[in-house]
Amino acid sequence: MSGAFWEQKTLAEMTTEEWESLCDGCGKCCVIKLEDIDTGQIHYTDVGCTLLDGETCRCRDYTRRKSIVSDCVILTPSTLDQLPWMPLTCAYRLLHEGKPLPRWHPLITGQADSTITSGNAVAGKIFREENIADDDYPYHIVDWNNATE
Repeated sequence: MSGAFWEQKTLAEMTTEEWESLCDGCGKCCVIKLEDIDTGQIHYTDVGCTLLDGETCRCRDYTRRKSIVSDCVILTPSTLDQLPWMPLTCAYRLLHEGKPLPRWHPLITGQADSTITSGNAVAGKIFREENIADDDYPYHIVDWNNATE
């Protein structure tokens, strides 16, 4: 063990600053997702939430996101079991499942943009929600879970 906070603490024990630093900035949780009404399967799209910056993969108004986007999910340690749609590479999900952070995670590399430079982010690969008709979402289904090491 390296002694890093994420290896020493549970998600519930982390400070707000530690919790927030777990976000790798991939933007995958902030793309529009579609649920198959028959199977319940979740499909990711390449359509970003109206607040998702398509280049930086950060929320344009993180503090007020829930009041602007009513169905925005505020992630907490107690809600992780209820969010099976979280990306497979998500640090919150990985740690919740007892798995290590990927080697391209900013906390591992020390570089804030390492998720983007490693190709594990939606940066430059998404459309803005307001530019896509709801009926066209099925044409925008993509697989974001093909992470690279």
